[in-house]
Amino acid sequence: MVANQSYSFISPEEYLAAEETSPIKHEYIDGDVFAMAGASDAHVTISLNCASLLKAHLRGTGCRVFMVDMKARLNKLNRFFYPDVMVTCDERDRSTSLIKSYPCLIIEVLSDSTEAFDRGDKFADYQEMETLMEYVVISQTKQRLDCFRRNEEGFWVLQSYKPGDKVHLKSVDFYTTIEEIYEDVVIEDAIATMQ
Repeated sequence: MVANQSYSFISPEEYLAAEETSPIKHEYIDGDVFAMAGASDAHVTISLNCASLLKAHLRGTGCRVFMVDMKARLNKLNRFFYPDVMVTCDERDRSTSLIKSYPCLIIEVLSDSTEAFDRGDKFADYQEMETLMEYVVISQTKQRLDCFRRNEEGFWVLQSYKPGDKVHLKSVDFYTTIEEIYEDVVIEDAIATMQ
């Protein structure tokens, strides 16, 4: 969720040091640091639902589920992002406590201000992570989940899910429903149309 630029160029090391004590989270792109905006009730609830369901499914497997406050480092690029939910099963990520570089699954909950970036440049950047097998974007304004999955040839294939669909995240062999992902979520558009 990139909101607004707050600093001029700094090194990755300066960024990481500042982020340890900053009360505000920032994403890092090529030496520029961007403050992150706050999240809505729906955004937080969808993220929590996904993380909780994945945590229960992956218990005892050695895979780890992280939410919101864990940075993803894109080693091939000069980037650090805060995915809403991230899963890593890679042993190399056990040696770092503040960043993860080898996720197999990343989930972003879309907002009006970040949807274009999350679907565009951020997704293009995430594709550079060799271990990433699935990139999932979830709408807050309607029950819809888009899963971009890397196939055996290395191409990204889109599979969309809507109400009534059973969702399968192949990277962690996880099945759930759209209804479980949206449990306790109030869709704002639905409320606006009823008034």
